[in-house]
Amino acid sequence: MRTARALLLFYCCLPLFAQTPAAAPKEITGFRDASAQHALDQKFLAVPDPKLAEEHLRTLTAKPHLAGTPEDKETAEYVARKFREAGLETEIVEYKVWLNFPREISVDMTGPAGVKMHGPTPERVAGDPFQDDPRVVTAMNGSSPSGDVEAEVVYANYARPEDFAKLKEMGIDVRGKIVIARYGANYRGVKAYVAERAGAAGLIIYSDPMDDGYFKGDAYPKGAYRPPSAVQRGSIEYLFKYPGDVTTPSLASVPDLPAPQRTPPEKAEALPKIPTTPLSYQDAQPILANLGGPATPRDWQGALPFTYHVGPGPARVKLHLRFDYAYRSIWNVIGKVRGTELPDEWVVAGNHRDAWVYGAVDPNSGTAAMLETVHGIGELLKSGWKPRRTIVFGSWDAEEQGLIGSTEWVEQNEKQLANAVVYFNTDSAVSGPRFSASAVPTLKQFTREAAQVVPSAKGGGSVYDVWKQQREQEDREKKEKAANSDVTGSQERAPNARSKDVPVGDLGSGSDYTPFFQHLGIPSNDIGSNGDYGVYHSVFDNFAWFKKNADPDFTIEQQMARVFGIQLLHMAQTDVLPFDYQSYGEEIQQYIESAEKKAEKKLGKQAPSFTAAHQAAERFTAAGKAIGARQKDPSSDTRKLNRTLHDAERALLIPEGLPNRPWFKHAIYAPGEFTGYAAVVIPGVNEAIDAGDVGRTTRQLEVLAGALDRAAAVLEQR
Repeated sequence: MRTARALLLFYCCLPLFAQTPAAAPKEITGFRDASAQHALDQKFLAVPDPKLAEEHLRTLTAKPHLAGTPEDKETAEYVARKFREAGLETEIVEYKVWLNFPREISVDMTGPAGVKMHGPTPERVAGDPFQDDPRVVTAMNGSSPSGDVEAEVVYANYARPEDFAKLKEMGIDVRGKIVIARYGANYRGVKAYVAERAGAAGLIIYSDPMDDGYFKGDAYPKGAYRPPSAVQRGSIEYLFKYPGDVTTPSLASVPDLPAPQRTPPEKAEALPKIPTTPLSYQDAQPILANLGGPATPRDWQGALPFTYHVGPGPARVKLHLRFDYAYRSIWNVIGKVRGTELPDEWVVAGNHRDAWVYGAVDPNSGTAAMLETVHGIGELLKSGWKPRRTIVFGSWDAEEQGLIGSTEWVEQNEKQLANAVVYFNTDSAVSGPRFSASAVPTLKQFTREAAQVVPSAKGGGSVYDVWKQQREQEDREKKEKAANSDVTGSQERAPNARSKDVPVGDLGSGSDYTPFFQHLGIPSNDIGSNGDYGVYHSVFDNFAWFKKNADPDFTIEQQMARVFGIQLLHMAQTDVLPFDYQSYGEEIQQYIESAEKKAEKKLGKQAPSFTAAHQAAERFTAAGKAIGARQKDPSSDTRKLNRTLHDAERALLIPEGLPNRPWFKHAIYAPGEFTGYAAVVIPGVNEAIDAGDVGRTTRQLEVLAGALDRAAAVLEQR
């Protein structure tokens, strides 16, 4: 009955879509004749249903579903059932990966005398219907070692390298101390890494109300922001070394993998060495209030009601962490629609499904949207349509622990993915009304075009129209963005190069595009719709919070399902791959110019010549411009042209990988060693400059020029 109603709905709604302000552009990049695709788009757009998206989210978030638990397996089975109902070839793929569950977690103040604090305090607010479930995992940091540490405390702001440098300048020695640092500004695993390198004995990471609590707005349940007891859980795996199962870098953790092929956990480079745990600002307040020593630099001051000091002491804390580490099963769900003309060319799209607790925003707003995209594809299949290229949907598991499910699948399917055309990602798809996207430059204009096809959930034209208006208003008002990607998990990224159009950010890390793009060189993008979101990775990221604050009528969910699906349809059906290499080259030229200025400032007269890199970037840009002309007027046989467009991105891979982290192979983009989430562009060069290493900078400039020349040579093929 639902299928019949859906078919009737999309045929009845076609006139409405024809009149919408989001009418598709007359031309679609990559199509000789876009008329058939316009008709297909309209059929698809009529299917995603807000009520069904709400049903998906309610079901997926009914229970806490930490990766590796029975409840996690239940969500895999639900997604697999929806894939099969839509007509997808579906399988659940199991891996065995090294995961920690908490056994005993306690944080106690042991000084000064008379001050008591025992944490972590249970997360509680008035009236939340989900907070008392006994399956809620104790606040923890994934990948932390077990340990008992008692020491004086030092406050280190965001625990960035420059923060520890400032402490050293102030005469504060963190060796043997427990560092307390606030969330934000970088990935939490970087905080553990920098604290470990500085000699700290342990680390506490807390959520300061300055960053996502009452300083930003009313706390939940009155508003959207973090209440006093809410804790941000999260992995501290050293993702900037390599993501995935820590015992199998570059190798899939299949269930029958022989033990000798695994790296012993104690030798795994991606596992931190110092005990680390998160706290709420309710529990952190007495620690910070009892620190002596110098007052902090003013930009280290948070929003708690006293002057912050750096210590050490007299606040003293005992950490007691006991984890149950084991090889545990996780479950990806894979759904395929085989292409009729180009079945070996895969168009892959995915979202992770596991959550630290309920995960209404992160990640299941994305899962609900993806399931409605699948619903739309399923209705097209039932009407007799088949894609030209194969469409693959992935519902990834254990992303929260270290991008594990997607990474293991990519490593297992590397040969098949050699022909993959693209990877589309969505993670925290909906936390509010502000659309955003990040992408490799070849896909930035493609992403804008897809947004032009879909009507905005709240009116005002297309998603693109509203997106552009919002960005222009922010520029006029010089407003600070509401979402801090490193506090809330938003994938909203600022681009590193100037843009004449609405800006599309650059891909760093923190979500499942990482193995596709930065390991295999598959062009990727990531979309979301952001808002005021202060309950990230806490028990309060649940259905009640989402319904009240993020998307009460689920029309933004519908919008995101539509954008996700339009991307898939356009890439699956296109005659010529819509990759923009000229813009890519122009962005790279800006990156090199910025790096050269930094080298001159940092290295002075020792700065090496950037001439070869400039010349290679200019050649790459010219080749991109030339092939762009061919893309607009292709021959009847596009196979060779498409192969060239496909191969050029792969040519930017460095076979030996980046210095000290060979898993990352892309010459242009990587997560920063000391940022984690944010992209570092031309990372080999920029990180060598940051290290003040002239020889390494010279070598990495040669590597960069070589990669650009290889890619240019591919594009120049006739």
